[in-house]
This record gives sequence, C-alpha cells and structure tokens, in this order.
Amino acid sequence: MMYYSRIKLLSVAAVCLLGALLCVPNFVRKPAASIPWPEIHLGLDLRGGSYLLLQVDLSSLTRDRLQSLSDSLRQSLISANLGYRNIAINPDRAEITFQPRDPSEKDRDLKVLDDLPRTVPNEFSVTTRPDDTIAITLDSGAMRVRTHDAVSQAIEIVRRRIDATGAVDPQITRQGEDRIVVELPGISDPERVKALLGTTAKMTFRLVDELPPGTPIAPPGDTLLPSTDHPGSMLAVRNHVDVDGVNLTNAGATTDDQTGGWAVSFSLDSVGTRAFGDVTQANVGRRFAIVLDNKVIEAPVIRTAITGGSGIITGNFDAHQATDLALLLRAGALPVPLTVVEERSIGPSLGADSIRAGALSLLIGFVLVIIFMALFYGRFGWYANVALFANLVLMLAILSLFGATLTLPGMAGMLLTLGMAVDANILIIERIREELKRGRTPLAAMQAGFERATATVLDSNATAFLAHVMLFVFGTGPVRGFALTITIGIATTLFSTLLLSRMLMVRWYALTRPSTLPV
Repeated sequence: MMYYSRIKLLSVAAVCLLGALLCVPNFVRKPAASIPWPEIHLGLDLRGGSYLLLQVDLSSLTRDRLQSLSDSLRQSLISANLGYRNIAINPDRAEITFQPRDPSEKDRDLKVLDDLPRTVPNEFSVTTRPDDTIAITLDSGAMRVRTHDAVSQAIEIVRRRIDATGAVDPQITRQGEDRIVVELPGISDPERVKALLGTTAKMTFRLVDELPPGTPIAPPGDTLLPSTDHPGSMLAVRNHVDVDGVNLTNAGATTDDQTGGWAVSFSLDSVGTRAFGDVTQANVGRRFAIVLDNKVIEAPVIRTAITGGSGIITGNFDAHQATDLALLLRAGALPVPLTVVEERSIGPSLGADSIRAGALSLLIGFVLVIIFMALFYGRFGWYANVALFANLVLMLAILSLFGATLTLPGMAGMLLTLGMAVDANILIIERIREELKRGRTPLAAMQAGFERATATVLDSNATAFLAHVMLFVFGTGPVRGFALTITIGIATTLFSTLLLSRMLMVRWYALTRPSTLPV
C-alpha cells in the first residue's frame, strides 16, 4: 500500500502522458488527411445544425402488403387452374375479398390460400361468407410486429443514407411507435437531406401496355403512372413486378456513352439477373418501364435479351441528381414512406453561446474546487488537485479516442464527475486526519487511511456506475450523453484517486520522511 515499484510508477505516468497526447487533436488542426486524428464531436446543442422529426406512413404498409398478397393470390389460383371473380382490396378493413369462379371450387380455393406465404406467423385469417365470398383479413397483432420491424428497417436505411452524405456523427433514434428523430450537427441547410429521406426509392421494373392516345382508364391489372422523361404523359404500367429493386447489388453515377449526359449504372444479384434475362427474352419489342416511387423514370423498348445482370438508367439527370439517385438505390428502399412533420435549424451562434456557457461553468467549478482543496487540505489538497486535472484530461482523452459526441448535458456530467473525484480524495484525507488524532504515527496514519477509505470509495463509485449504466441503457438522447460521460468519469476517478494522488502522497513521504502530515 505504501510502496510503488518503478514499473508501477512508469505505468501511471505513461497513462497520464497518453491521455495528454490523445487530447491534442481537440486543440490542434489536423496536419494531414492520412494521419489518424481522433477528436470529440460537438452535439447539436453545441455545434448547431438541423433537427428533423419524421413520421412513418403506416397505412401504406397495409396497402402494400394487401397488394402483394393479392398478386400472390392471383398467381397461386391461376397455377392451380382455378378462377376467381370480383377480387377487391379494402385497406380500411385490411382485407381482400373474392368469389370462386365456380362454387364447387371453394374447397380447392381454401386449400390454395392455406399455402400462401406468410411474412410473420398467423399473419392473416381466411373466412367464408354465405354468398360464397372468401375474405383474407390481416391480423392486427401480426401487423404490429410488421410495423415495428418496418420502423427499425427504416431507421437503418435512414442511417445509411445520411452516412453516405458525409454527415458527422448524426443521431437517429425512434420516438414512439411511428416516428424517427434525426439530429444532424453542423448541417444548417437540411434541404438535400430532407429530399433524400423523403424519397422512398422503391424501384421496380415492369412491362408497359400500349394504349390508344387519350385513353383515360387503365385496363385491369394496369396502373396509369406519370412519366418524368416526358412530362404530362401517362403510361399504362402493369401492376405485376417483373424485377424488384431489392435485387440491386450496386449503383453508381456515370455518363451515357451515346448522349454524354449523366446516368445511373446498376447491377443485380443472381435472382434479379435471372428474372431480368427471362422477362427481356420473352418480351422483345415491348417497352420495359423503370418505375421509381410510382413514377416512370424511363421506358425503353427491349431490343434484345439482357442477361448480364447490369444496365444503365438515363433520364435527363444532372450530376447532382444522378449521384443522389445512386445513393438512394445503394442504401435500399424504405419499407414505408416518411414525411417531415417538424424541422428546426439551430444556428452556430446558439451553439457558440452554449459552448461558452458550458465551458465557463466547467472552469469556474474547477477553479473553486482547486481553491477549496488547497485551503482546507494543504499539500495533500494540491496533490488531489493534480489528480483532478489528470482526471479531466483522461476523460477528454477517452471521449476523443472513441470519437464521442459532447453535448451540454455531457459537459454537466463532466463537472459532476469532478465533484465526485474530489469526494474520493476528501474521504482519504479525512480518514488520515482521524488516524492522526488517534495518536498514530504519520506512516501508520497514511497506511490506515488508504486501506479504510479505499473500500468506501469503491462502494460509492460502484453504485454510481450501475445507476448510470442503467441510464445509458434505457435513456435516449441527452440522457445517454450525460450517463456516458459520468460512466467514463467514474473509471478515470478511480484511476486518478486510488493510483495517481496516492502515488504522489507516498512518493512525497518516501522522499521527506516528515514528522507530521500537512493535512
């Protein structure tokens, strides 16, 4: 307890030196791009930026599932040589209804329905009505499971899209059942991000049915969709998806060799390649539409079978549009549309004011603590101050090492950590005082003070550590930032109190051998 080996001394000094070096990137500009330069990122409340609250359109999830289930139903009945009449989708009641072609086929129809694929267990139920109508109704519990999964998937895709824009340390969290909060520090103009997040980017490849000019209604199985390539024109696009965008493996902005304009190249996985080859081989001479979010980007005529699994999309893009479309396709389509319901822009002046206020409170608190320790505990108080400064340096070093985001609650957590660190030193020094009052020698008083105060310090910090771990696990946003700072501070407090300040006291005693202790 009263002896520090040379290895132990050097180890403590090395940790302190390493901490100081890791703090340097926060105060010195990065000299070269190739040099690792870990630093602390400032949060939205300190740096300024944009805050977006996104609403998930859950009704579209029901509509899309009913549509896909309807397509599967049609294909399954046709494959089993069974007909159907009056098929209809009712999104309000989350059901599909149809009638058998012949009442005698009803049992065979029900057998086909039992074999329809389900995305989750007990996803839908099948009932029959007195007029021989068969109804397929989505289960509300299963839809809640799909809703939770869809929002989780939307959060992941939003994260991939924002990361691709180069935003530094965005904060993306779920709020309630159907909302997503996006905080973008340092981005004061969120228009591009809003456009990226508001685009579902659901791309499909579908055949086009040629209609006489001026036909206002699409034939059964088709939908009239606007063409972005020819504004004002509508194309009758089949509802059946021949190739789905989920089979895309890569996309990138490129230039069209024929026109020299910007385009987007894409490649498909093995499933998409096979489907693309089959449909183009069987439909040479027909138009094949590339549909993005219910708009036809391009509808070229199939000249020959395309079996290579790659292609190019032209659509009068500029460089910016081609880059963003490629980014959206790479990140994947959102399972549900998102709309921006709240938007706030925080200017850099507000962030600067917050930094100034937080730094000033931290500095004042630090100085007051140093003065208090020096006045009340003399030399040992100054050793505690050295350990306190090292504690602050090590906290900043760890935050820098992991590229953590510092918020205003995080700065409050740092100030609270310094107070906790002082408490630990006070416990040790006060215990040494008590041992001296009992008549012990300086050496025995220090030995007993260290031993008996250590258990108390460990117990108090262990309970605080557990409490703040729970805050970090169950909290969100600023609460997690506060809890993370305190948790790191507890670890650095134990090091600076039980190793560094004790080492300074022990080394001073070993060198001077005083008859009394300056406490």
